[in-house]
Amino acid sequence: MKLWQKDKASLKEVETFTVGKDREMDMYLAAFDVLGSLAHIEMLESVGLLTKDELSQLQKELKNIYQKIQKGEFKLQEDVEDIHSQVELLLTQKLGDTGKKIHSARSRNDQVLVDVKLFLRNELEELIKTIQPLFKLLQTQSEKYKDHLLPGYTHLQLAMPSSFGLWFGAYAESLVDDVITVKAAYDVVNKNPLGSAAGYGSSFPINRSLTTKLLGFEDLNYNVVYAQMGRGKAERIVAQSLANVADTLARLSMDACLYLNQNFGFISFPAELTTGSSIMPHKKNPDVFELIRSHCNRIKSFPNEIMMMTTNLPSGYHRDLQLLKEHLFPSFKILKDCIKMAGLMLSNIEIKKDILTDEKYKYLFSVEEVNKLVNSGMPFRDAYKKVGLDIEAGKFTYNANINHTHEGSTGNLCTEEINRQMQKLVNSFPFDKVNTAINKLISG
Repeated sequence: MKLWQKDKASLKEVETFTVGKDREMDMYLAAFDVLGSLAHIEMLESVGLLTKDELSQLQKELKNIYQKIQKGEFKLQEDVEDIHSQVELLLTQKLGDTGKKIHSARSRNDQVLVDVKLFLRNELEELIKTIQPLFKLLQTQSEKYKDHLLPGYTHLQLAMPSSFGLWFGAYAESLVDDVITVKAAYDVVNKNPLGSAAGYGSSFPINRSLTTKLLGFEDLNYNVVYAQMGRGKAERIVAQSLANVADTLARLSMDACLYLNQNFGFISFPAELTTGSSIMPHKKNPDVFELIRSHCNRIKSFPNEIMMMTTNLPSGYHRDLQLLKEHLFPSFKILKDCIKMAGLMLSNIEIKKDILTDEKYKYLFSVEEVNKLVNSGMPFRDAYKKVGLDIEAGKFTYNANINHTHEGSTGNLCTEEINRQMQKLVNSFPFDKVNTAINKLISG
């Protein structure tokens, strides 16, 4: 019997099709469903919909369920529709009619909304914690290899001298901008939709500000219709923030694959971090970076997938929204695994020295020679023309020493300034406030 079922059961084929992978996805939400219920029942007692004794009984059993979830001892029974039904069933088996009171003044719509927001909020915190070590590693490697010059390319053609200091540092600063978008996504999900019920509020005198405080949310989704409309939008914004991080990793991975290629030969890795070939004994393949690239490119498609799945949906709840979980929820672990593997590879990277002493890279220094002429008093256009004619005539000469001093150049990486930006961002997340509220909810 389903929570919503009256006297007739759905056709088995309909039930199977509509449930889909929802039970599997609900396991991601299990702990957060309990947290939402703990806040909800405390609010119900405060407005007289539960007695103090009933609240105490429900809190005890919900905390027992929470501990089982944390220990991996919780599962959905075969004949139970979803996580909400399973929790209510367990409470009813233990507490009888008291267990049935837990759903007063809410709908499965706002229940799943708050579950999803709590899940996304927690996962974004874990993502930030995973990004930080990679950011620090990139900065460390940037400083370590700041004097190791590297060809810079535009259109994949030789352009100007770069350095491994710039290369590592560029991806560190890219993560700073990525974290800006993660913070924006966090701010969106850190608003409480609980109490919006099916999207039109409740006639019960509920206190939505109380559940907001209990769950550590920064604020409410005030308008109950918008609270429901926010489903799909929140997921899309979060997916875009993941896609931004994924894009940084995918581009870094492509660089690494190119630089490892023998025609470039700029970097190498210990044999145990690469893979071989079944017939070519010389091969050392960058499979880790290739898989990071592929995983991340797939993650980059999720914002568009969610956008298309919610296209033309009117206000209110629609079953289409159920499917948003299937790719988004697992993507957090995939992205975190990619970040960790990128860190493993880059912490063991071997950089080739003196790359630019090879004469094939001599035209990288054409701009340096133009600038020298300009510094001696020649107009830029004349200097540009002279060096160009020297190149065409085979008379080009150069000096491979460079001296760039402006902010963000090879000789002035601004590592500390970039670190300051990142730390300011990380400190702007209210993780302490959120975790204090959640810890109080489950232990108080």
